[in-house]
Amino acid sequence: MLVAGAMFWQYILALHIFAVVVAFGVIFLYPLFGLIGLKLEARAMPSFHRFQHAVHMKVSSPGLVVIMAAGIYLASHLHVWSHFFVQWGLGASIVIGGIGGGYLSPRERKLAALAEAEVAGVAGGADVTWSAEYQAVHRQAEIARGIQGLIAFLTILFMTLHTG
Repeated sequence: MLVAGAMFWQYILALHIFAVVVAFGVIFLYPLFGLIGLKLEARAMPSFHRFQHAVHMKVSSPGLVVIMAAGIYLASHLHVWSHFFVQWGLGASIVIGGIGGGYLSPRERKLAALAEAEVAGVAGGADVTWSAEYQAVHRQAEIARGIQGLIAFLTILFMTLHTG
């Protein structure tokens, strides 16, 4: 044991929490990154959207697998399947994953392509004027990420406050 008296399930709990931080922490920063990019560094937006998609595919999605596997182990080991926070957590993981894979991923790819075309069409130092299509898809993605963030926040709240 690394810590005297620590149980295996406590290490799994730490892994579970760490996976949440790694997988979903960045979604709380995307609005700030996007605002900075759209206003100050418009030419970086194609790369930013490719970065978002890469993080989604290589960090958030695999992190969600770790979150669910650790959560399933913890719920089974601690015999808490009937508790609200476990049911919520399982449902939240499915919804967050569905929003990410089924809704956000295609929009991230589309945003990268739209931004690439719009930035390429602007001469030298001129400002980029984002098309209505880009703005609509960007807004859709931001709303979806906001929903993911709210669900993640509520899940952390419910798991922290449970009395069971």
